[in-house]
Amino acid sequence: MRIWPLNIKVQENTTPEKVNIENASLKRTQVPQKGEAGSFWENRGDRYHCGVDLYAPESTEVVSVERGIVAETGLMTSPEILPYWNPTYYVIIEQSRGLFCKYGELAGFTVKKGDEIEPGDLIGRVGMVLNSKKIDGFCPLYIQKLKNKNPSMLHFEVWENEPIVTHRNYLGGNWFAEEIPENLIDPTGYLERLDPYKSIVP
Repeated sequence: MRIWPLNIKVQENTTPEKVNIENASLKRTQVPQKGEAGSFWENRGDRYHCGVDLYAPESTEVVSVERGIVAETGLMTSPEILPYWNPTYYVIIEQSRGLFCKYGELAGFTVKKGDEIEPGDLIGRVGMVLNSKKIDGFCPLYIQKLKNKNPSMLHFEVWENEPIVTHRNYLGGNWFAEEIPENLIDPTGYLERLDPYKSIVP
């Protein structure tokens, strides 16, 4: 079974402060298409995007798409690496089908390495990766364009075999070379087959 990784609940004709969570329905987040901001292998000038960004309110629950085992958790971004980054984290889950899903740019996580995970289990919450106060004219252009938007998101990657976490060409969910790593998969189609309104996909 597979489910949508973001637990966003909304109701029509109401403000976020007045949402009745028990009666709300799940809201689907748009999956960025090729060439759009946040899409897979988006050309960011000096780097390419290794996953897709699913925009959602900060602290939105992030849940496991499929059954699996937590393979790794760790720090994804930090102001000690780049000054315009906030601290965010990642969780990598090895799924029963042999794929590895990386849930990145989390505000925090609720699981540890070795945990057995079921579809829909809470693994963390959406974080805010960018510190707008630290974004200036020396930052990459795509970062400058986000300065006044304060986008919070789930960064989602899919890998075959072992995912790359530390590599001279990999940093913060981006790849600093033109060739796609051979075990990196475009997650667009995978995510588009998930239906949050049904909650569960066989």
